[in-house]
Amino acid sequence: MLRKKFAAFPLATVATFLILLFSVVQHLPGGERFVNHIGVVRASLPLDVSLLRTPLSLYVPALDLPVWGALAQVFVVFAIAEVVLGRRMTLVVAYACTLAGTLFARVGVAIGPGHLFGFPKWVAYVRDTGPSAAVVALAICIAFRTRAWFTAGTVVVLMVGEAVVLPNLAGLEHVVAVITALLIAVSVEVFGDFWPRVLAGVGAATSVAASASREVAAEARRRSAGAVIP
Repeated sequence: MLRKKFAAFPLATVATFLILLFSVVQHLPGGERFVNHIGVVRASLPLDVSLLRTPLSLYVPALDLPVWGALAQVFVVFAIAEVVLGRRMTLVVAYACTLAGTLFARVGVAIGPGHLFGFPKWVAYVRDTGPSAAVVALAICIAFRTRAWFTAGTVVVLMVGEAVVLPNLAGLEHVVAVITALLIAVSVEVFGDFWPRVLAGVGAATSVAASASREVAAEARRRSAGAVIP
């Protein structure tokens, strides 16, 4: 029975298992070095390396935080997202918002601390991993889809408040995740059924054109047959 319950949410189950796996591995002798080489992103890394590691970095929890909280958050939010958004959209939102945060960190380090969203150079060597940005983004998209405006507003206020009170890399990345999630949610609402409607219209027009073509061909055959009869 328990296996069937987990099988109903495969994406949430796999994500939770990967976080638990990376948490265990990185605390083993030599495990942290292994995890660093395959799933840890830093702004100091070359862009191509960061892009390759970003998918796995989502599942690498912080070393100094209890993993159980992350496991519970990920399973609950990913499971709800699977039901409300669908698996494909859940993956798109999770990875897009994680990637947005990763790129934001690089830009912030590049522009420097003299700018509003800039960071000092040492931030380039900060470990930038974990599922928090994805969880925040999915919560926003779920609330938007279900019209839970109070929940969406609460998440936005909390994330902005976190960035103001603790203006560190994680806090600002959460704000970036919120902005990216809102853009995705609005885009889906505005354009989500645009292409299906276009394809349906093209299919209907093709069907009408084919039917008209057959009628014209039949009429032409009738006329041709009438002309041949003496």
